[in-house]
Amino acid sequence: MSAPLLNDALKAELAALYRAPERHYHGLAHIEALLALAAEYHRALTDPEAIEAAIWFHDAVYDSHAKDNEAQSAALARAKLAGRTGEDRIGRIATMIEATATHEVPAFDDAGAAKDAALLLDMDLSILGAAPDVFDAYEQAVRREYDWVEEAAWRAGRGTVLRGFLARRHIFHTPEFRSRFEAQARKNMERSVERLAG
Repeated sequence: MSAPLLNDALKAELAALYRAPERHYHGLAHIEALLALAAEYHRALTDPEAIEAAIWFHDAVYDSHAKDNEAQSAALARAKLAGRTGEDRIGRIATMIEATATHEVPAFDDAGAAKDAALLLDMDLSILGAAPDVFDAYEQAVRREYDWVEEAAWRAGRGTVLRGFLARRHIFHTPEFRSRFEAQARKNMERSVERLAG
């Protein structure tokens, strides 16, 4: 039996990053929520272990002042996973992590990898379709991560992000997540956009 892609020592190292005090949303609870979704949709995944690695690494580097967190997180994954599996597989994991910057599915030649990436991105956005009180708590937590941004700039910037998602034909890439989260996500974000504009 081959060694696991992520051993306990590496998970502990990553968990320490997610416990940083400035992480109000992008912390360990977010990772645990995505791991729970990955377990729930395990049978739909082509490479569940690669998805688990992508989940653990996708926000490993998180600085609200920076614009390249996803690229830095992908670079960390490449460094930490080197020698643990093939270069192609590490490349797929890194590409999926980078895709969390835009939430657009990468152009993989392999259909299984594309489906896995779509599911990963949908898991990452599932909070948008949470119950209204959970969504509101998420919004407040993200605001705390950007507490250095003055209010008018925050309202304008956050409103632009949410309107960008609302303008998409579909927020979620997969039928599974679309049927489960899409309608509520649109309601939550429309409400948030109104609140930000007010």
